[in-house]
Amino acid sequence: MLRLLSISSKSSSLRKPNSSFSYTSSYLHTHLCNSARPTSSPQSTSCISTGPSESLINHSSFANLTRPPNGYSFFHRLERNFGSFSSQIGFRTGFSCGYWLNCANLRIFERNGGAFLSVHGSVGRLRSFSSESDRESMEYDVVIVGAGPAGLSAAIRLKQICSEKGVDLSVCVVEKGPEVGAHILSGNVFEPRALDELLPQWKQEEAPINVPVSSDKFWYLTKNRAISLPCPFNNKGNYVISLSQLVRWMGMKAEELGVEIYPGFAVSEILYDANNKVIGIATNDMGVAKDGSKKETFQRGVELKGKITLLAEGCRGSLSEKIMKKYNLREKVHAQHQTYALGIKEVWEIEKGKHNPGAVLHTLGWPLDQKTYGGSFLYHLSDSQIAIGFVVALNYHNPFLNPYEEFQKFKHHPAIKSLLEGGSILQYGARTLNEGGYQSIPYPVFPGGAIIGCSAGFLNVPKIKGTHMAMKSGMLAAEATFDALHEGSNMETYWDALQNSWVWEELYRARNYRPAFEYGLIPGLAMSALEHYILRGKSPLTLKHGKPDHEATKEQYKS
Repeated sequence: MLRLLSISSKSSSLRKPNSSFSYTSSYLHTHLCNSARPTSSPQSTSCISTGPSESLINHSSFANLTRPPNGYSFFHRLERNFGSFSSQIGFRTGFSCGYWLNCANLRIFERNGGAFLSVHGSVGRLRSFSSESDRESMEYDVVIVGAGPAGLSAAIRLKQICSEKGVDLSVCVVEKGPEVGAHILSGNVFEPRALDELLPQWKQEEAPINVPVSSDKFWYLTKNRAISLPCPFNNKGNYVISLSQLVRWMGMKAEELGVEIYPGFAVSEILYDANNKVIGIATNDMGVAKDGSKKETFQRGVELKGKITLLAEGCRGSLSEKIMKKYNLREKVHAQHQTYALGIKEVWEIEKGKHNPGAVLHTLGWPLDQKTYGGSFLYHLSDSQIAIGFVVALNYHNPFLNPYEEFQKFKHHPAIKSLLEGGSILQYGARTLNEGGYQSIPYPVFPGGAIIGCSAGFLNVPKIKGTHMAMKSGMLAAEATFDALHEGSNMETYWDALQNSWVWEELYRARNYRPAFEYGLIPGLAMSALEHYILRGKSPLTLKHGKPDHEATKEQYKS
């Protein structure tokens, strides 16, 4: 049995963070009932505490704590047997039971008489709370996997509808990153169309969207020259943003509406009932040895059961791929295979005299060859920072091609090198992108749920934008979910709504851009220009993708 006694911080009151979920340093103080404590421990037999010596632990009753202001998902309950789930608090940050946590972020969620604890932080001493092997289970109306733009948009929209209709539905979002936004990486020129629909007052509510696009250029690069081309992107009215900051802000908005967000827990399994219907998900088992055997510290994952499960994992989500195969979702609508690209991004701080807030540049050509699809982006953020990146389609033929090395070559082009000289790199990362577009969208509905966002492949390749479509898909799925739970309809209305939305229209108009480059760079440019400037996306033909990415790469050596 675990009794939560108190939470203290160096400040006597909780302070709302500016733009992240990292609250002021808090320390979990626990009292373990009916359990022996190590004889070597210097603390008393009734109370264990941790933290720097200058930290003051308030030994007040947990029952005396009050609900903090709106914006905090930080609820209290006097007593709760967390069982095996509590043991995973330690595992989740990469160490085994037997250690305490010095917490930078602690959340205790309360609903329907139960509590849910989410913790991440630095390592201190911890005790195992339980040796039970059965899974803990919590039930919700809706379970959403992934706290990205799609998942949070779905959660927010669902709670908005509940408020409008006077209905209370429980919604939880599970996120594998240690905090909301931690795994979001995007060089993002943001189109606010979906956000205008979801949260029309975002400008007044201090959303981290502050740098409007000021210029938009498109270059074809040779080894030493940059040739300006007509710009097809039309970024007027868009913004250069940090998507991770936007997602954090959306997370706070979701929590204000009553959405429960559990960061730091990766989902490993889909739960089915006897009729093969999805009924929720389970988090990773912990305490598993390298050979797959159970350690002494083995703990089962946690079951989060929902009447509807929405998968918003992002590009090539593992659960989404399993669902597509299990229910033959691609075959159901004759969708082609998905195609992918690898994007590498760095954030630099450059000299102030070279900085132009809101300037947007895209390039293609050198250093890639004429048969490899890809290009670069360079966006001027605020505070003398730029986001610079390189994207390479993963159906490249040359087995020796290294996308990272191509990125390094690109940064040494005379037009780019002159901008970076005197600057310093602040951050870097990489992620994959869906590039299949319209031809590769699967049927997004399965028994017990739906697939939303990049998991389904909503990306406009010529615009290099998918966030606004991911958000809209989440909103449409939320509306279908409410109708399915409260109005007696089914989730197939989500598919119908998608096909009648601006998302589908946008995908259809851009459908021939990516397949055109299967014929090489120059033919691809000519065909895409014809499609964009003359046919306006209304070509009577729909081009097909070539081989799947892994089949397109040629063998290194042939006998």
